[in-house]
Amino acid sequence: MIRNIGIFAHVDAGKTTLSEQLLAAAGSIRTTGSVDAGTAHTDTMEVERRRGISVRATCVSLFHRGVRINLIDTPGHADFSAEVERSLWALDAAVLVVCAVEGVQPQTEVLFEAMRQQGLPVLFFLNKCDRDTADPARVLGQIRRQLDKNAFFLQDTDAAAELVCERDDALLERYLEEGALPPPLLRTALAAAVKAGGAFPVLCGSALRGEGIGPLLDAAVELLPAPEPAPELCGAVFAAQQDKTLGRGVWVRLFGGVLENRMAVELPARGIGAAPEKLKITQIRTPEGAPAGRLEAGGIGIVYGLGDIPVGHIIGSSDTLPRHITPGSLRTPLITVQALPETPEQLPALHAACRELAGEDPLLQVRYVRTLGQLQLQVMGTIQLEILQEVLQSRFGLKAVFTRPAIIYRETIAAPAEGFVAYTMPKPCWAILKFRIEPGARGSGVRFESRVTVRELAAQYQHQVEQSLPLALAQGRLGWQVTDVKITLLEGNSHQYHTHPLDFIVATPMGIQDGLRRGGSTLLEPVLEIRFRLPADCVGRVMSDVVQMRGEVLASETDGDRVCLNALVPVAESMDYAVTLAAATGGRGAMSVRLHSWQPCPLELGAQDARRGVDPLDTAKYILAARSALEGGIFDE
Repeated sequence: MIRNIGIFAHVDAGKTTLSEQLLAAAGSIRTTGSVDAGTAHTDTMEVERRRGISVRATCVSLFHRGVRINLIDTPGHADFSAEVERSLWALDAAVLVVCAVEGVQPQTEVLFEAMRQQGLPVLFFLNKCDRDTADPARVLGQIRRQLDKNAFFLQDTDAAAELVCERDDALLERYLEEGALPPPLLRTALAAAVKAGGAFPVLCGSALRGEGIGPLLDAAVELLPAPEPAPELCGAVFAAQQDKTLGRGVWVRLFGGVLENRMAVELPARGIGAAPEKLKITQIRTPEGAPAGRLEAGGIGIVYGLGDIPVGHIIGSSDTLPRHITPGSLRTPLITVQALPETPEQLPALHAACRELAGEDPLLQVRYVRTLGQLQLQVMGTIQLEILQEVLQSRFGLKAVFTRPAIIYRETIAAPAEGFVAYTMPKPCWAILKFRIEPGARGSGVRFESRVTVRELAAQYQHQVEQSLPLALAQGRLGWQVTDVKITLLEGNSHQYHTHPLDFIVATPMGIQDGLRRGGSTLLEPVLEIRFRLPADCVGRVMSDVVQMRGEVLASETDGDRVCLNALVPVAESMDYAVTLAAATGGRGAMSVRLHSWQPCPLELGAQDARRGVDPLDTAKYILAARSALEGGIFDE
């Protein structure tokens, strides 16, 4: 009797207005709010009400035909893709809103692909069908061509019957004999097809006028699946919020088991070599904020008492988790800025505020570089920065400005090389390591293997080596995160008396950096795949712009009076192109972006990053830093 459903859409498709109508139709609210007036019930932040856009995903509940529907309303702007991604972790199904006038947009394709990757059943709702220029039949054709051929109007029972009969020979035989399927049987078969990702019903309506709301609620209850409990305790933290009385609370989707007040939950270890800790749940609340005391499998609730447990943390067993909980799979930060406080004295407070916000958004990466006295943020885009600036002012009373955005680069080793470290002085210490570092294929990330037996080096020390690789690769010789490398541990040696428990954590960065120095560095720049949707008379101009931006046009296709253009363009050349496109097409062009890959870039066209902390190749200083404070020093952000 539960449905966990998310509502997704491209910008201005009417998603939040639809959420309001669903709440009103179910009797959860007396009157519908307005996005423009800042009274929408799912826009809870002051900045959302003032700007008329959704910034945070919001979970609300309603009841229809005795079924509880946990409804998550998500932002439409691409800068807040992290909110969309985290919402997908918590859901069992989705409603994808498409404007019946504008049709399928590039962002629609991005969202649909993300839903398919998570295996979520999808209903389509064609909004704004009351407009004179609306053309639902044309948009259905776009959905079939660009998203999935198994989309059909739900009211078209013949199309529905054909789809389910293609999947079931017994149904096909009955359909041929009787000329139709009984409605209850058709609905049951259709629900199974929707759940399996083989059918995508399309409904039509107008959120502004409240048309088509009832059929959408009926379809959600009849066609979208209920949660299937996992065999053991298993849940995901997908959002966080602050309560003035209860402190920090986290939104949890529980897939299996039960959470109760006073129950102990294990938190991840804080830093390398640290042990996990357990905290007790102080209170569990419903999505509406009412005390519950208990959260059962299939439900969504707010859990308090778990301190700064990170968003994306898995509670219980991850083996039975039905979702890919990997922050950054939909979109990752590609630009960095420096945050500047109003006065130097406010820098610690600004740092603390940004850290708190980063605890609510795992893709908002915050680091304070003590050697430079800089507070650096990695973010999605300029709209996110504007919202962040307002949140710092309204929530924390801090005025902050940001420097001009700079591109986040990465680097890899240029040629195979070996790195060696003999960390044997000053005593007591003993850790000897030899690595082979090789370039990997683009997109392969970091791969590690050991050719050292446990007789040569104990398993616990080899585990420390692997555990400290993220620290060792956080900055390469050009100052950027190292990726696309294969690292092989060739030799390892410890001492019965002199080896300290953390010696191999200290030694690994020295050995890795020695290998990176010997192999040389290749700078990698982020390259976007951009999908343009353009009027035909603007195609030539955009293709010329792509070439000037060091880009490459991959393909183009005509869709009615529009042309869809796919291109690869470096981020460094296209940061402000959305503004240029709007001016060049008179606002008629649209574009959506996704990270395609990291590709080699000449150093003169890119940039190096300043080193944070002590360089592991500056051996004397590095060892002093490690010896003086193992809880800080080389382990600082």
